[in-house]
Amino acid sequence: MTNHITTDVLIAGGGPCGLMLANELGRRGIRCLLIDPKPGTAFNPQANATQARTMEHFRRLGFAHKIRAQGLPADHPSDIAYLTRFSGRELARLRLPTAAAATQVIKTMGGSWSAAELPHRVSQKYVELTLREEAEKQASVDVRYGWQLQAFEDCGDHIEATAAPVNSKGFDKLSPSGDLTDPSTILSNDSITVRAHYLIGADGARSMVRNQLGFKWEGDTGIKRNFMGGKMFAVYMKAPDFYRLNPNDRAWMYVMVNPHLRAFIMSVDGVSEFAFHTQVPEGVDGDSLTEADARRLFAQASGLDIEIEILSMATWTAGHVLVASGFQKGRVILGGDAVHLFTPTGGLGYNTAVEDAVNLGWKLAAVIKGQAPATLLDSYEQERKPLAERNTGHARRLADSIGLFDAVSELDDNSPAGEQARLVASEYLNAHVRREFNIPGITLGGRYDGSPIIVADGSTPPVDAPNSYTPSACPGGRPPHAWLADGRSLYDSFHSEWTLLVLGPTPHTTAAFESQATQRGISLCLVHHADPELLALYEAPLVLIRPDHIVAWRGHSDAAAQGVMDQVVGLGLPARQ
Repeated sequence: MTNHITTDVLIAGGGPCGLMLANELGRRGIRCLLIDPKPGTAFNPQANATQARTMEHFRRLGFAHKIRAQGLPADHPSDIAYLTRFSGRELARLRLPTAAAATQVIKTMGGSWSAAELPHRVSQKYVELTLREEAEKQASVDVRYGWQLQAFEDCGDHIEATAAPVNSKGFDKLSPSGDLTDPSTILSNDSITVRAHYLIGADGARSMVRNQLGFKWEGDTGIKRNFMGGKMFAVYMKAPDFYRLNPNDRAWMYVMVNPHLRAFIMSVDGVSEFAFHTQVPEGVDGDSLTEADARRLFAQASGLDIEIEILSMATWTAGHVLVASGFQKGRVILGGDAVHLFTPTGGLGYNTAVEDAVNLGWKLAAVIKGQAPATLLDSYEQERKPLAERNTGHARRLADSIGLFDAVSELDDNSPAGEQARLVASEYLNAHVRREFNIPGITLGGRYDGSPIIVADGSTPPVDAPNSYTPSACPGGRPPHAWLADGRSLYDSFHSEWTLLVLGPTPHTTAAFESQATQRGISLCLVHHADPELLALYEAPLVLIRPDHIVAWRGHSDAAAQGVMDQVVGLGLPARQ
C-alpha cells in the first residue's frame, strides 16, 4: 500500500457537499482524494427533499434524470398531508406532481416556477449513491470510504495531512445525519500521508477540521417548540401494510397534529420503507427509548395495528440555527454541515450544502489551473456565508410556523367543538404547508449581491420573498430560465464553464471577451439566441454567466471586457493577510 499521496484537493467528508465537490472538480480534471470514516454512503434516509435549484445543478452535470428515477415510484403522489393521526382525519394537504409528471408539468409553468426542473422527493441515501457513482467515473477522483482524517497542517504553500483506515467496529451506531454517535473510532496502523494544495472540511456537524481552525458556531440552538424543537426520535423502518390499511389518500409525507403526540412520517421507497420521526416529550430520556417504545409510538401516531421492522433508530436535536464564524483559513475551507446547521423544515440543509460545493468547485479549479489568483477563493465565504445565514433563518421561521402551532385537546373529538377545532386547524395548516413546501423564492432566489466578483450594473435586485420568485438578470443571481423553441432548456445551451450569452437579432462584437478569455486560459463559449423575448428577459444583449450558473455581468458592448474579466476572477480582491 502506498503510504504517500499527492493530490490537488483533499476532501474530508463523503456526504452531499463532499461528493458534489468531487464531481465538480473531477469534471474539470482536478485531482482530489475524498475520505470518510463511514463504511459507505448513508444508510439512514436523512434529507428527503431535493429542491429545484439542486435539481438544476444535477441537470447541468448530466444526471438529474438518474436522481428523478430514484426514491418514490414514478406515479407515487408527492403530496404532503396533515392529519390528527396518520390514518386519522385529514386537516390539510398540498398536492404536488409525481416524478413522472414533473418533467412535463415544468414546461407549462412560468413566473415563480420558471425553471428547468421541479423539486424531487428522494431520500439522501439514494442521492449519495448517485453522486458517488458519478464521482468515481472521473479519472482524477479517488473516493475512499472507511478512511478518517487524523491530522493536518497548513504549511503555507501546501497542506500536509495524515489519514488511516477505520476499524469497522461501531458503525452500527449512526445518527440520522450519518455521523458516528461515538466520535472515537479505532484506526489501523496503515496510515498514509497526503500532500495537497487545499483541504476541504465537509466532515459534518462535529467537524474536526472546523474545530482545529477554531471557528465557533454563531446563532441559536436548543430552541424549544411543541414540535421540531428539542429532542426528536427517528426510526427507519419497514411497514409493508401502511398504505394498504391507511384509509387516506396516499401521500409522500404525513404530519401528525395531535395534542398528545407530534410526529411525521415520510415514504422512503414508496412501497414499504418509511422514516418516522416523533417529538420526545419533556422529561423523557430520548436516548433510552427502546424498540418496544418505537413500536408503541408508531402505533399511537399511525392509529394502525400493523407489524413493523425496525432498521435503525436514533435521537437527534431540532432547533439549530447555526452558522460557523468562518468558512476559510489559509488553504483550509469548510462546507456543508461543518459550517451550517438547520432544523430540517423546508429541506434546506442538504441543498445549501450542495450549493456550497457548486460555488467552490469552479473557483478551486480556476486557482489550481492558474486561471485566477488564490484570492478568488476568498469570495467563497463572502458569497456563501450570507446565504447560510439567510437559509437557516428561513428554516427557523418555517419551524416556528409548524412547531408553535397548538393542537388543542378537542381536535380529534367527534363533537361540534371538535369540528370547529378542525376548521381552525385546517385553515392554518393549509396556509402553513404552502409556506413550507412552495418556496421558489428561497430555493431559486438566493443571490450574491455585494460580492467582489460580481459586476453590479446599478439595477435593483428583486425582493427576496420566500414563497415567490421574480426572475431577474440583475448580476449576482440565477439566470432567468426559458424553454427554447426546440424544447430544450435555455440552461442546456450554456457552456460547462463560462458562457457569454449574445441575445437578440442584432449582431454584437464579442472579440474583446474572447481575447481576454484566451489570454487567461479560460474556457468561454459564445451562445447566440436571436429570440427578442430572451433579450427582453435579460434586459441586455451581452450576459456573462459563471460556471455555477450565476449572472456575473451584463451590458451592451465588450468595451470593458478586460476590467470585467479581471473582477470576475478575483484580480480586484486584496491579497490575503
